[in-house]
Amino acid sequence: MDDSFPDLGSLPDEELKAMIDRLTQEETEVSYRRRILHGQIDILRAELVSRLRRRHEDGEAVIATADVDRLTEILAGRAGNLRIDDDGEGGQGA
Repeated sequence: MDDSFPDLGSLPDEELKAMIDRLTQEETEVSYRRRILHGQIDILRAELVSRLRRRHEDGEAVIATADVDRLTEILAGRAGNLRIDDDGEGGQGA
């Protein structure tokens, strides 16, 4: 527990119950937000798959050279110093 967490042995039952209620509510909110994020991720992935499928049907290349290069780095274990920039592009880590 962090430094700001109270000495639990010194708290009265009512304060412990209130603390439990507050943390339970916070966990419920975090869990809800997590489910929303997972839903958004699923929608985005489905859109990406749809676009890739459409490109494939149109005869376009589905996998770019950059994708193959990135996968090669990952499989070679050299991806540890790569990061995602603010613009969503990969780059070398500092």
